[in-house]
Amino acid sequence: MRRWKRDGLLAPHQSFGLQWSRHGEVIASIRVRTEPDRVILTYRHRSGDKDWKDQSYPVYLDWTACNLGGQRPWFLCPARGCGRRVAILYGGHIFACRHCYQLAYPSQRETWDDRAARKADRIRDKLGWEPGILNGNGWKPKGMHWNTFERLTAQHDAFVQISLAGKAAKLHLLGESLDDWI
Repeated sequence: MRRWKRDGLLAPHQSFGLQWSRHGEVIASIRVRTEPDRVILTYRHRSGDKDWKDQSYPVYLDWTACNLGGQRPWFLCPARGCGRRVAILYGGHIFACRHCYQLAYPSQRETWDDRAARKADRIRDKLGWEPGILNGNGWKPKGMHWNTFERLTAQHDAFVQISLAGKAAKLHLLGESLDDWI
């Protein structure tokens, strides 16, 4: 939705198309026709070697005022009983919002130790270090204050310890000494 607005594609009485491919083969395409208060989606898709299926249905739009002027467009989820104002619709038998398809963000599926590893990697990126918590620590970036560097390094090391403890627990390594493995 936001890209369509930015590219000027939501003006009434326009038409444009998009297509998706996998391994160089087109697996779906969509034709969008704009009207003043809705867009008409004509969707063409197929699964495997089955025949192409065409679906066409309207998706109504809602507009909200922005604080600094202008308006922001939203889809109104076309799934029965929903009608949520959303910026992204997901495809399937119909286009619907992530709530209707019960989709979760990747971070919602993360375990606590995976989340700690991701946070440590984010700090590594800020410091310009090589990604991956098992790689050694790097040097202080030029221009960074020592206090900032020391704070980020301490946070990084704490997240690494949390992540490694979680991985060890998953592998049932906690409480065992290194001598047990030699």
